[in-house]
Order: sequence, then structure tokens, then C-alpha cells
Amino acid sequence: MVIVGVDDLMFSSRISSAAKALGVEISFARSPEAIVAAVRDKSPRLVILDLNSQRVRPLEAVAALKADPALAAVMTVGFVSHLQADLIASAREAGVDQVLARSAFVTQLPQLLQGT
Repeated sequence: MVIVGVDDLMFSSRISSAAKALGVEISFARSPEAIVAAVRDKSPRLVILDLNSQRVRPLEAVAALKADPALAAVMTVGFVSHLQADLIASAREAGVDQVLARSAFVTQLPQLLQGT
């Protein structure tokens, strides 16, 4: 199970298609509250976040996950434009486990979804 905090249609579609092809169950959550609730309810092994999303508020979501001892161990992966050095630094500071450029995320998506 993978929780996906993404509201960009292109990336949502790409993630959904890849997950379906690989037989990986995903669930979309599009707010910090929904992400935390989904992690509590579904015990995912991974949370994928679009760090550019203003609606999802990914840094707020990660801060809430990492502040809760019962949820802090869930792996988080965020993707962002490689040109946004400040956002990359903020994501790492907030506790995102792995920050990837958008292009690297697309390339690594099958491995991320499969947990390899």
C-alpha cells in the first residue's frame, strides 16, 4: 500500500497507471489531515508527495507524520523541480526521507512503488 499526496493530473495519472501495471495498491490523499488519517488507517510502506503542491501542503503533512512516533517510520518520498534548491532544503529539513527531481522520480517510479 502506498499513499499518494499528489494533485497534479499528469503525475496522478502516471502514478495510477504505473501502480495498476505493477499490481500495487495506492490511495490518494490531498491534504495533510487526509494523509495522516490514511497513514493511520492503511499502514502504508510509502508516502509519495508532490512537493510543489499548494493544496496538499506536503511539508505540513511530513511534519505531522514525523512528529507522531507511531507514524514517523513510514518512508516518505517527495518530488520537485531540480531548480528549487530552497524547497529541496526545506523538504529535507521537514523530514522527507528521499527528495527527487521530477525526472528522477519518473524514472524511479516503478522501483519506488515495488519497494525495491
